[in-house]
Amino acid sequence: MPMLNQIMCGDCTDLIRDLPSASVNLVITSPPYYHQRDYGGGIGSESTIEAYIATLIDVMRECLPVLHPTGSIVFNLGDKYEDSSLLLVPYRFAIEATKQLPLTLVNAITWVKRNPTPRQFKRRLVSSTEPFFHFVKSDEYYYDIDAFLRADEDEKPSNGGGVNLGRTYYDLIEQSSLSTAQKDHARAALDEVIQEVRDGRIAGFRMKIRGIHSEPFGGQAGGRQIQMTKNGFTVIRLHGNPMKRDVIEMAVESLKGRNHPAMYPVELVKEFLYLLTRKGDTVLDPFMGSGSTAVACKLTGRNYIGFDLNPDYCRAAEERLANVPQLKFSSLWH
Repeated sequence: MPMLNQIMCGDCTDLIRDLPSASVNLVITSPPYYHQRDYGGGIGSESTIEAYIATLIDVMRECLPVLHPTGSIVFNLGDKYEDSSLLLVPYRFAIEATKQLPLTLVNAITWVKRNPTPRQFKRRLVSSTEPFFHFVKSDEYYYDIDAFLRADEDEKPSNGGGVNLGRTYYDLIEQSSLSTAQKDHARAALDEVIQEVRDGRIAGFRMKIRGIHSEPFGGQAGGRQIQMTKNGFTVIRLHGNPMKRDVIEMAVESLKGRNHPAMYPVELVKEFLYLLTRKGDTVLDPFMGSGSTAVACKLTGRNYIGFDLNPDYCRAAEERLANVPQLKFSSLWH
């Protein structure tokens, strides 16, 4: 039987069946991509895209009984060109998963790679994004939205504590067809709201200028429409926490001496752990590969269970983990 905080070498579809029912709080993984790299055989080498997707669906189907009702499944997939045409592999997979399995697709979170592999294409753009699909089997899934990308909020100046805060709006005011008096009024209002951001009294703001931006509509259009008509602009103050978007910007990770051809960043995995699990929860990665999921778990006080078919990857991941400090936590193994 698979044990907590270990990586086992073998076929994940067989090993998953040995896990206790409802014992896993999060399944997060990045399976071998379709016809992208040589992973040593197995998944990813299927003769057709349909066969590849069917194999992944089978793995997800095995995960459902071991997933706790409040748990989540997160799959990361890369795309593939064939005969110069993009196959849309990840989205085909997501559609089939929701059609064939009792799952709800909550989000497609886009990973924006800050350092994509350099390419010199002449007839298409360099691919620099990958989706992470968040599935659940119950509306009761655990979700801590305040913990997601918290470090970014703590480390970056608020909506621009920088010197260029509001610079675009000053330029737009100057370009607008507002009267001289209205432009003066708009600049004064902009000065005021910028100071409010810098003082920490509000989280941010938006400004709409007549003739530059679309007219307000909907439930809040009344007051803003009056301001646009009377003053030529309106200022929208934003209070509370910054909006949580379905985008993570992060560099691709590489480790010297590691033989795994594709690694997602540990810091990226940590964001999903913060969002979807508590300390002491159990995380399963059916395609552990380089061990990034296990490293993230060890650093954040989560239990991990990892499987991989390639013995070299299993050994390398265990060696990598040996140098990672263990965060103290109490086990909640079911």
